[in-house]
Amino acid sequence: MAGIHITDIEAAINWWRERSPSPDGVSLPAPTRALAEVYAQLVFFHEAEADEHSMPPKAREAWLAWYATTPDTPCIAICSTSQGDDVCKGCGRLFAEVQRWTEMTPGEKRHTWRRITIEGDAWRFNRYRERAA
Repeated sequence: MAGIHITDIEAAINWWRERSPSPDGVSLPAPTRALAEVYAQLVFFHEAEADEHSMPPKAREAWLAWYATTPDTPCIAICSTSQGDDVCKGCGRLFAEVQRWTEMTPGEKRHTWRRITIEGDAWRFNRYRERAA
């Protein structure tokens, strides 16, 4: 299961709120409402991730619109996996993630982004931060 973390749903909601604010301060435009329903269910059921493939179509479409505004790859052009490392020192991805990146779904990519961001020890987060900007 490729999971979309609740923080990504929240980021997408906030992106849509800026892009398409509530007309009356109460009602929500359709994309925001679709994402808010998924978010509410995650909170209600104490879940941290929504399954990317079983999300309601309107929520998935709204999430993918936000996703398209995020950087696609964490690569900073310093790939130590090409030198035999199991984990890239530059971006923090595992060798298999680097190899499969173009085949991965948006949910799988965001899952990888979340992991490397939490770990925060790849050079993109410290030594070469300016390359990641």
